[in-house]
Amino acid sequence: MKTTSVVLATYNEEKNLGDCLKSIEGIADEIIVVDGSSTDKTVEMAKQFGAKVKVTTNKPIFHINKQIAIDMATKDWVLQLDADERVTSELGKEIKSVVSRQSSDINGYWIPRKNWFLGRFLMKGGVYPDYTLRLYKRGKGKLPQKDVHEQAVVDGETAHLKNPLLHMADREFSRYLMRWNRYVNLFRDQLKQQKLGPFAPIQYLILKPVWSFLLTYIRHKGFMDSWQGFVFSFFSSLRFPVAYIKYLVKS
Repeated sequence: MKTTSVVLATYNEEKNLGDCLKSIEGIADEIIVVDGSSTDKTVEMAKQFGAKVKVTTNKPIFHINKQIAIDMATKDWVLQLDADERVTSELGKEIKSVVSRQSSDINGYWIPRKNWFLGRFLMKGGVYPDYTLRLYKRGKGKLPQKDVHEQAVVDGETAHLKNPLLHMADREFSRYLMRWNRYVNLFRDQLKQQKLGPFAPIQYLILKPVWSFLLTYIRHKGFMDSWQGFVFSFFSSLRFPVAYIKYLVKS
């Protein structure tokens, strides 16, 4: 019988963690939580669900703590989640089915994800199915720990699951702005490590934001997601000029 470790990295996720851990009942044979010194009741809540908890510092690249959690896993398979994600019953059954296979050449699975944004799941704008590589055999997957949007790297063959993971990220605009600003700052730091050419102002202040907005809102039909689709496309494109201006201020 194959077993599964569910691993998470957390920081002040008291409001989200309970629903996340409830959604993996019947899936997790082990729960690992690496917490970045939360100031709320995240750690206490994780322990109530029987999780093995390690408290450390809150790293700028959150994937560092995620990798610590992955390295702590002891079961056959690793399912890596964020506290604001939910495993539906359909996805849970699918995960149990693929994990229970006695012999398989598949070492990892991409899971489609639905992203909740200010009152609805975004289904256009290039946002769905938003495949993310989250389920892999222990010892076969790891995170590069270099970029906030990176995927796990799996040694061997991968396949795709059908049922989506629910990502309840942005219920309020204030939370979205907080996350957006964190990503912009990381993008600014990446720009500082590059050698920008003389056309950088035109690229980051005009070309990249215009292209990004047209791509998500028009080409990928973000307009079909109502006003939420416009807000998402607009702020996604705005990350380029804002990060570049912050880069200039810091230089």
